[in-house]
Order: sequence, then C-alpha cells, then structure tokens
Amino acid sequence: MTVRERIVDLFRSNPGVYLSGEQISRELGCSRTAVWKHIESLRQDGFQFEAVTRKGYRLTEEPDKLRKAHIEEALQTRFMGRHIEIREAVESTMNEAHKLVAEGAEEGTLIFAEEQTSGRGRMGRHWHSPKGKGIWMSLILKPRVPVYFVPQLTLLTAVALCRAIRKECGIDIGIKWPNDLLVKGRKVSGILLEMSGEDERLKYVIIGVGITANLTEADFPEDLKPVATSLALESGAPVRREAMIAAFLNELEQLYDLYLENGFAPIRIMWEAMSVSLNCPIRVKTSQGTVEGRADSLDDSGALTVIADDGRKVKIYSGDVELR
Repeated sequence: MTVRERIVDLFRSNPGVYLSGEQISRELGCSRTAVWKHIESLRQDGFQFEAVTRKGYRLTEEPDKLRKAHIEEALQTRFMGRHIEIREAVESTMNEAHKLVAEGAEEGTLIFAEEQTSGRGRMGRHWHSPKGKGIWMSLILKPRVPVYFVPQLTLLTAVALCRAIRKECGIDIGIKWPNDLLVKGRKVSGILLEMSGEDERLKYVIIGVGITANLTEADFPEDLKPVATSLALESGAPVRREAMIAAFLNELEQLYDLYLENGFAPIRIMWEAMSVSLNCPIRVKTSQGTVEGRADSLDDSGALTVIADDGRKVKIYSGDVELR
C-alpha cells in the first residue's frame, strides 16, 4: 500500500475526525512536509479536505471512483462483467477492448475508463468523456451469429440500457433509432458496435456504451448544451455508477440469452415499445441522400421502415435520424 493509500485509509478509519499533520506523520513514519504534499496531491485527484489550524485535516468528500468489487456484488450474471478492467484514462475503451481480444479475453469482459481522451461515437464522431462524471465502457461478446445480424445487437443493447436506466433513475427515457437514448429530446447515451468477422460469421463484437451520468451543465461544451443532458440533471440526484453498470449488464445478459434462443422478434417488440422515433415525422441522412417521412416500424433485420412524404416505403439500414 502506498503512502497516499495509507493516508486515505487512515481518514476512512476515522470518519469525521480531524487528524493533525503530526499525528499522520507519526502513524505513517514520514515527515509533516510529505504529509502535506500527499494531501495536496489527493486534492488534485478529487478528494476534499477541511483544514483547521491546531486541529488538522478532516476528509469531507471522496471522488466517485469505480470499484470492481461493488459492481461484482450487484451482478446477477453468469459471464457478463465477470472480468472487469478499470483504467484511469485511455484514448478509447474501444481501442483497449480490441487489444484485450487480441490477448485472448473471454466473452463478457468489460473495460471501463474514468476518462477518455479520444472517445468516439458512430461515424467517427468525437464523444465527450470528462473524468469521473460518466460511464465510458466497452464489452466483448462472441455470439455465434452471421455478420449481418450486428445491427440487431445494437438495438438489443439499446433496449437493455433503456430498461436499466428506467429502473435505476426512474426517468422517462426512450430510444432514437438506432443507438441514441433521449430524455425530453436530449441525448444521454450512445452505443457503438465494432466487429470482426470471417466467412460471414462473427468472430467477436465490441459494444461501446457512453452515458452522461453525472455531468453538470458546466461540464458540457457550448455546442452540446442544446442537444445533450445527463441522468443526474434529469433525475435530480447523482447516479450510482457502479449500480448502473451492474443493472445494465444484468439486463443485457437476460436479453442476450433471449435473443440467442428466440431470435430478434421479442427484442423488436420491446424496442418498438421504447422508441421515440416510431410514428413521428423524421429526416434521415443516408449515404444515398436524405429521406423525409414518418418512421413506421422495424423489420426483421433491424432496419427502420420509413413511409416517405411521397408515399414510398423506404428501408433504412444506416443513417442519422433527426426528429422533425
């Protein structure tokens, strides 16, 4: 255990109590100057101390750090999340997950980062991932399904996440095709799938999930404030990130098993019930052009059926949907 960890442990063992620099230095066998430097370092990492002359320091708040043990205690899964990697900061959890697959990572392996410096969403867009405020994670799955079923897994993940957020936060959240979760029209989560296949069979798929859990208004860049929000802002209470991650994995494994046993049909029914896109006027930007009309339904592959303004029935397999 490092000196920093021993200092934190000492304060945790004496909750609400002032500890003098002299007392801490005596307990840990280091100088008072070293104690001061370590406390200042802890402050930079989000620990908050109250300092009072002739009384010492009192720990008043700890940063919201994820702990594997707390996630594991809340899991009800057989394999999802049974191996968890937590990083302080990475460019992207998707990149780290691909590395783990190459090293032989088992199905259900989850990697989480407190911060992403180059997080990405669909179509290479940047994903805003500030330190300690959100849930930035990637999950490795190895389903024995054809490559062209991957879009169904995106929709399945959205259903699982929507169910978990509704249970944990009690807010009215819905899914915008194919991968965004919205509250009152503003985005709180996005889903990105990347896969590797061979001979039309999946070798593995990585599910990336970003959730703006505890961001404040000040945490969002100006260009995102009109279109994004957080679970904490919408629910009025901080999100317990460990509980949210476990709730998501519990829901996902249950739906994943249902999908592998019964196909996409039951997932489609649940998705349609949670959708904020269906029966709404939309604009879809695709590689072939823009389609305007009314979102009608999902087909068996997961494609969005749109009744265009000119009466045509159009299948959308990939594109950006805007609610009009």
